[in-house]
Amino acid sequence: MSKNLVRTLCAGVVALALASSLASASPDKPVIGVVVKIGGIPWFNAMEAGIKKRAEQLGVKAFMVGPTSADPALQVRAVEDLIAQHVDVIGVVPNDAEVLEPVLQRARAAGIKVITHESPKQKNVDWDFELASAKGFGEAYAKKLATAVGGKGEYAVFVGSLTVPLHNAWADAAMAYLKANYPDMKLVGDRYGVAEDVDASRKTALDLMRAHPDLKAILAFGSQGPIGAARAVAEKHAQGQVLVLGPFSPGQGKRLVHDGVLTGGYMWNPEQAGEVFVTLGVMVAKGQPVKDGANIPGLGVVHPDGHNLIVDQLVELNAKTVDELAQSGL
Repeated sequence: MSKNLVRTLCAGVVALALASSLASASPDKPVIGVVVKIGGIPWFNAMEAGIKKRAEQLGVKAFMVGPTSADPALQVRAVEDLIAQHVDVIGVVPNDAEVLEPVLQRARAAGIKVITHESPKQKNVDWDFELASAKGFGEAYAKKLATAVGGKGEYAVFVGSLTVPLHNAWADAAMAYLKANYPDMKLVGDRYGVAEDVDASRKTALDLMRAHPDLKAILAFGSQGPIGAARAVAEKHAQGQVLVLGPFSPGQGKRLVHDGVLTGGYMWNPEQAGEVFVTLGVMVAKGQPVKDGANIPGLGVVHPDGHNLIVDQLVELNAKTVDELAQSGL
């Protein structure tokens, strides 16, 4: 057999293999991979349940990738893996929006649709969806916090990290509202990027209580921040003296709520967010337009703002609601 014939046959095999791999991810039955901030915590376990549930309902393949830590580099690697797998749609809940931009650009250059959540300023995306507006969410917490402490006293703010876009947007909105409306409330420091790590949140809260004996409240944006801060309050027997507010998994936080060390707050349903990743993913994979006034399951009626789909579907967390929310699997 001639060398030229061998080369031709080999090229044909490679082309056939490539065509087969690309054909396995067709628009009719798209493959959707969703990269979250960190795996193995209740919030994203609930999101994964939503992804699986909606994928089964729609008859498509969708799965979640949960890095072992909230490290932006691990998210980049996960997205690169999904590009190599030739998936149709990549969803991401970013830890660092800027770090992800180059790899998301490569994904879109490869013909892959990109959807983000909790990152309304992301550039290289087809759509970002939010179940709460940044301003509405942050101000709802500010009002709840001010009412709880009587509009006076020192408070601290935790975020998942200083590079998580939405956590910092919530913090900005809450802090701006308190500054404008409650001048007797004083912010301790600026903000602490610990709220995706329960141990770091606990340690930071303990340090703050030691350094600031007049601390009245901790506002923690990030699912592990309220849990860690509340545990610190329990350790210091500071129930009723230092209030903790923030979004958290009801199943993880319900005992702390009933113990009186976690005041509560607002959240949206992460399982619902998982379902939206799949619903929206199927739409973009099939080239279906998202029009103003469209009613999208999980989002309701949408009014696109650029590539953002933002709705307000807040669920209140308190001693009256937390058990039922926990029983639903959250």
